[in-house]
Amino acid sequence: MPGLDWALVEQGSAMLGSNDRSILRGGIGPRHQVKISEPFEITRYPVSSKIAQEMIKSGEAELASESEWAVSKAQGLIHAESGTIETLADSISNYWGKPCDGRPYIREGEITTRRVRVWSEGGILESTRPIEMADSYPLRLVRRPSKYSGTPIRLPRAGDSTRILKEEAVICLLVGILPSFTWAWFNASSGYIAEGWLNLVMGGVFFGLSTAILWRPKTPTYIQTDSGWRLE
Repeated sequence: MPGLDWALVEQGSAMLGSNDRSILRGGIGPRHQVKISEPFEITRYPVSSKIAQEMIKSGEAELASESEWAVSKAQGLIHAESGTIETLADSISNYWGKPCDGRPYIREGEITTRRVRVWSEGGILESTRPIEMADSYPLRLVRRPSKYSGTPIRLPRAGDSTRILKEEAVICLLVGILPSFTWAWFNASSGYIAEGWLNLVMGGVFFGLSTAILWRPKTPTYIQTDSGWRLE
């Protein structure tokens, strides 16, 4: 469609996702590297929903993936006015199992959400919106010279739950349980520890878990190599 400003994106890589699993500051993870091996075109600015939907329906363009958006942003090629919310193709709640060659990550079944980017003066926020809402926002479009094919490199299907459980146990012990018993030793009445040890343990566990609101150890970042993934 005439009038749209297209930018040529060279092959390249970018980082996506968060390695912060705290509740307030964290985002969806894991943090990982995506690499796109073929050039493609992307609109420099988001396109109004009506025009974008017509172009997608006619086959003139496709909805950009998060990976394509990230590589384009890393090359300084895309922009939007402050306050703009733009819609991307991906529909996920986390990145586990994601193909990392540039293609969109859309789980099987009915699409109920889309990933979006919210442009503001303070930066660009990542979010997920219901499909009905997301389809009304401006869309970021791409033109690909060829379809994604072959078997892509993928993130593991799930994180290391054993490591996380061990982390939580250590945090609860050091931050919650031991301080509870230390306080009781110096401040509680004689015999309180023997009689109320279960309350001390449960209170310590509760306090230890509640610290996840503000802090948790960083999770590994997945970097692509010729043989697979390297964790940093």
